[in-house]
Amino acid sequence: MTAISHRRPRGKAAFGGLAPTALLLIGAIYCLFPVFWVLIAATKSPAELFSTGTLAFGTGFLDNVTQLFAYRDGVFWLWAANTLIYAGGGALLSTAVSAVSGYALAKYRFPGRNLIFNLLIGGILVPAVVLAIPQYLLFSKIGLADSYWAVLLPQILHPYSIYLARIYAAAAIPDSLLEAGRIDGATEWRLMSRVAMPLMVPGMVTIFLFQFVAIWNNFLLPFIMLGDDGKFPLTVGLFTLLQSGANQPSLYNLILTGAFLSLVPLIALFLTMQRYWRTDLSSGAVK
Repeated sequence: MTAISHRRPRGKAAFGGLAPTALLLIGAIYCLFPVFWVLIAATKSPAELFSTGTLAFGTGFLDNVTQLFAYRDGVFWLWAANTLIYAGGGALLSTAVSAVSGYALAKYRFPGRNLIFNLLIGGILVPAVVLAIPQYLLFSKIGLADSYWAVLLPQILHPYSIYLARIYAAAAIPDSLLEAGRIDGATEWRLMSRVAMPLMVPGMVTIFLFQFVAIWNNFLLPFIMLGDDGKFPLTVGLFTLLQSGANQPSLYNLILTGAFLSLVPLIALFLTMQRYWRTDLSSGAVK
């Protein structure tokens, strides 16, 4: 009997492969073009900013950086340090809480587990802007408004991160491995710290990166919570520069340079941590 093979025409196969690639390329250009424009604009002097072409590089980048660092006795560095505290501290705390919560929801059976998880899923649907004013009123009532804690604490409990941690823990940690540990006499704390958490490292890195970027770029929460510009993150600090730029057009160059410099840590973070971003579910297991 002769086998009949059905082959797709080469033209259709090539088109089927090029179409997704073209869409991804268009999406990448759409996302990266603003970053490229900010890079170009940050190189221009005040005179070049409004007189040269949109995609023409300027000659004033070093002068812009020098003026930005000297502005108000180096307040940009203070804003950058505050942002690092908010993003780094908030992402670490959120990752720890999410990993432990996700592991508990995935591997333990207790009354109300599904209800708690459904409430968390419902929390994902609530926009952050809806919670901003109630959060401010609560922190103001307990005397924490206009403090670092007012920005840090709301970022720790993140429903979507807990959801990701639960999904990852359910897939990455075999129940048989935990049962074997219990048979060997391991305590629940030891199972979580020495077995579960190492297996969840790729998922925890993902949660950390998502939270770090989200907190680094967060504007609304610190804008509402903080009144002292010495506690501002970069987003709010650069916004105050933008407001001042309406009367001082020379500040526009400092705003664009600061916006570009604020992207550098995010790029460096992704390049540094991508080697930990593994898809192997068993990577990092402690035997």
